[in-house]
Amino acid sequence: MPSRPARKPSRLRRLARICLLALAVALALTVLPTLLWRWVPPPVSALMLQRMVAARWEGQRDYKLRYQWVPMKNISPLAALAVVAAEDQKFPDHFGFDFDSINRALRNNPHRTQPRGASTITQQVAKNLFLWPGRSYLRKGLEAGWTVLLEGLWPKERILEMYLNIAEFGPGIFGIRAASEVFFHKSPARLTQAEAATLAAVLPNPLRMDASRPSPYVRERAQDIQRQMANLGGPAYLRPCLP
Repeated sequence: MPSRPARKPSRLRRLARICLLALAVALALTVLPTLLWRWVPPPVSALMLQRMVAARWEGQRDYKLRYQWVPMKNISPLAALAVVAAEDQKFPDHFGFDFDSINRALRNNPHRTQPRGASTITQQVAKNLFLWPGRSYLRKGLEAGWTVLLEGLWPKERILEMYLNIAEFGPGIFGIRAASEVFFHKSPARLTQAEAATLAAVLPNPLRMDASRPSPYVRERAQDIQRQMANLGGPAYLRPCLP
């Protein structure tokens, strides 16, 4: 008696397999690099690559990328406190998102000529390490997903260490080590409070603000950051996030 031919997989089953494959690929492209960079210093970030490509495209042949990883134990606690005071004062306590700041931005930005951001340090790490600048819904959605991954898979110390190492402080200047050496000719372990605050003051727009020749706005912002550092209680505020 002839055997019956095998039934072809149903369309629904094929669709399920495609979805599972897509999910596996998405996990491989997100979870695996996130786990890898938890322990391994990244050789480059997405933002660094974009800046280098843009410089080449614009014919800037003298563009030089300055970036060298430095562990948290070799960074002044004042530098860590300065960026938290300037960018994300609730960093030790939140799970990646500062909803109070988000609500204030949604309320006030329509009436401001220069919209105020509400991104946490974790969100900025997600964007700078893995994604691209911009305000599209796609990029914001990916950023939110990576933010949850970072907060779930990395300790706070690693998130802050990564931020200090890949943040952009000037044209081609990435990370606290390069910034300390270029602007103050010293290692990041020897930064003073005023120097750390000045570096943090240029973070909102490092391509226009200059830590070596600070404008009146940058000087005023640096002074305000120092006041915020004192209000937070000094480096002890970050004790749970530091080695």
